Amino acid sequence: MDFSKRLTSKHFFVFNLVLLGVIFGFSLAFLSFSCSTPAKTAQAQENPVVIPSDALAVAESLQTTFRAVTDKVLPSVVELKTVSIRKQQQVPNFNGIPWEFFFGPRDGEEREYRAQGLGSGIVVRQERDIYYVLTNNHVVGDANEIIIATNEGKEYPAELVGKDERKDLAMVKFKTGDYLPLAVLGNSDDVKIGDWAIAVGNPLGFMSSVTMGIVSAVGRTGGPANNINDFIQTDTSINQGNSGGALVNIRGEVIGINTWIASSSGGGSVGLGFAIPINNAKRSIDEFISSGEISYGWLGVSLLDPDRDIVQAMGIDGKRGALVSQVFLGSPADKAGIQPGDFITHVNGREMRTSNALTLAVGDIKPGDRAALTVIREGSDRNVDVRIEVRNEEVTADQRKLWPGLYAVPLTDAVRSSLKLDGNTQGLYVAQVVAKSPASIVGLQRGDLITGVNGEKVRDLASFYRALREKASSELWFEVVRGEASLETMKYKR
Repeated sequence: MDFSKRLTSKHFFVFNLVLLGVIFGFSLAFLSFSCSTPAKTAQAQENPVVIPSDALAVAESLQTTFRAVTDKVLPSVVELKTVSIRKQQQVPNFNGIPWEFFFGPRDGEEREYRAQGLGSGIVVRQERDIYYVLTNNHVVGDANEIIIATNEGKEYPAELVGKDERKDLAMVKFKTGDYLPLAVLGNSDDVKIGDWAIAVGNPLGFMSSVTMGIVSAVGRTGGPANNINDFIQTDTSINQGNSGGALVNIRGEVIGINTWIASSSGGGSVGLGFAIPINNAKRSIDEFISSGEISYGWLGVSLLDPDRDIVQAMGIDGKRGALVSQVFLGSPADKAGIQPGDFITHVNGREMRTSNALTLAVGDIKPGDRAALTVIREGSDRNVDVRIEVRNEEVTADQRKLWPGLYAVPLTDAVRSSLKLDGNTQGLYVAQVVAKSPASIVGLQRGDLITGVNGEKVRDLASFYRALREKASSELWFEVVRGEASLETMKYKR
């Protein structure tokens, strides 16, 4: 029955009368409270709010868990105190008159500057009385002196074992006869959004600090200084000094290495902290100890995350992966038959959602091991077996071997409009030509419109890559439109 239909004027009168009584009673209570003596206040406090026992039990159980995690992790997280020594020549200054201004440069005395730094580290390995500490590369930097401070307040001189800029990882070691528990390393691949996240470190020099939050996201990219890691994002409070410290799960297992924060407040925490997944560092620990450096697996390709226009042009809608735009001649990819235009979706059965994920996955493969790649070529999946080689900076910097050495984009309506081209114009717009590459050697220029490859007409990106595969096995040349002229480039012999 509809309640509103049962209301009568009598009901409304009663309701209003009750409402007035409530207001009057509240007013008396407020007046009585305001004028009450301390004795009455104390009497009111004799009846506190009772917390339900079951809710209290749950809260205390969670509190006990956090205490247990803290007790487990704190002894294995240390503070790193670093000193970097800089020398600078002093120019004499007489009574405020700068010598150099009037008399030119003069050798002055060298003065030493000691720049101090603070960070955190995780004790991950022990060999007799030697302990190894994993931290960030940017924590140790070019430090001349490193001091390890433990949770118990003891300090030990330490020395650098090795460091790596690409992963922003470093390892130091120190010697002691004291016992220190090692951190338990978890499996960061199991981390899910919404998981508890606990940060342990030394923010702003406050030793052995513990903060708590959740995992906000996984697989984040775009870290500072071209860091190749995919990061765990957390709202756990992280500040300067937390770098190199542990991000742990509710079991007290290390799932990440706190590394950087995003902030619009001059470096303070705003709930955007990022940690290197511990799985990204496990092989690095062994390599630091055995050789002092990290070796990377190398495939020998240049990758792109295709935008919507390229996805449509290549017919890979709904697919996740990375597009091969260039291949290094003589590289593992070249030997295995991978071609520009191939779309790599899996490495050893693992889906590669982005180019960064693929770079990281290949980099973590031990040089000499074989990898099974799944690629899409002309709409069909195919498996490619590749023997991964060690990454060599000299080889990767040799752009003469980068095939074909250009970045071309489809002619969309927006591109045609900006270039004032006819709506029926076909071909590819050259967005970039890599210096010293084959494309550069034959004379291709940025802004050229490619209409053919080795005499084969190309209308779109798919036909361009097909022509490269089928027509340019021994030599390469292009038909282009440059300004008002149509011309052919020189030929490049492979």
